[in-house]
Amino acid sequence: MASKATVLQKAEFNPRIKSYVLWYVSLVMVLTIVFLPLLPFWLFLGNIYLNRYFKRLECELTTRSLRFKKGYIFQTERTIPLDKIQDLTFKEGPLLKYFGISLLKIETAGNTGQNSADLSLIGIVDAVQFRNMVFEQRDKVTETSSSTERSENTVDLLIDIRNTLKSIEQKIQS
Repeated sequence: MASKATVLQKAEFNPRIKSYVLWYVSLVMVLTIVFLPLLPFWLFLGNIYLNRYFKRLECELTTRSLRFKKGYIFQTERTIPLDKIQDLTFKEGPLLKYFGISLLKIETAGNTGQNSADLSLIGIVDAVQFRNMVFEQRDKVTETSSSTERSENTVDLLIDIRNTLKSIEQKIQS
């Protein structure tokens, strides 16, 4: 029976995410001109929505996986096993730097699209430290699973050798 995964670290999110998203969407509305009439509604309702959205952001590093939960109207929960994580990439653009936040992209084994991440986490406080913790725990998990596989393979090989020796012994005796 497998032991239950324990939470090693809960990521905290920078409250500046709300301002970043508010300004980012506003900038897109201004640049597209078509959505410019919706800008006052966005500035009022977007602020309310973003406050509620921010309260529901969660990210946990457990002994076996990385769990992320988000959403206010449409809720999403992703659990990524640590042994499937291939890379964690930082991304910072001019607007992200201005707000003092960064984007952490998580890529997993079997990721089909180029330049697409399986999970993007924006605004984690101490993102470098969190990334290092994920890598350390991933290495622990992969070392444990590979040593377990090696010992299982060794046991299987020894059983095959024993059975072969018994077969040879029976043939010699007959």
